[in-house]
Amino acid sequence: MTFWRTIGRGLRLRCPVCGEGRLFRGWFAMEDRCPTCGLDLQREQGYYVGAMYINYGVTALVMMAVGIPLAMRNFTLVQISVPLGAFGLAFPIVFFRWSKSLWLGIDLYITRLIPK
Repeated sequence: MTFWRTIGRGLRLRCPVCGEGRLFRGWFAMEDRCPTCGLDLQREQGYYVGAMYINYGVTALVMMAVGIPLAMRNFTLVQISVPLGAFGLAFPIVFFRWSKSLWLGIDLYITRLIPK
């Protein structure tokens, strides 16, 4: 199991172990177990806090990657902050599933719980 395969499975919202099972049954509802290999997806309380860090980090990076060039082109503070503020509110909700999926895969890769 390679790190990049794990990331690819996370981006496709698939099980990090088998790569087949869907992780979500709705927009916010995560499966209890992988329907294919049975991996327990309902971890202990607080397990998915790492997903919040991923979500925050990606949101902040995108906002900086857009905001800094706009500021260098002499856009006003209002012209920059209104669209970036809206993005900062909407993007984390949209990216929620991917952040949870990526965190699960990265954590399993790091702790070597993935069978070899």
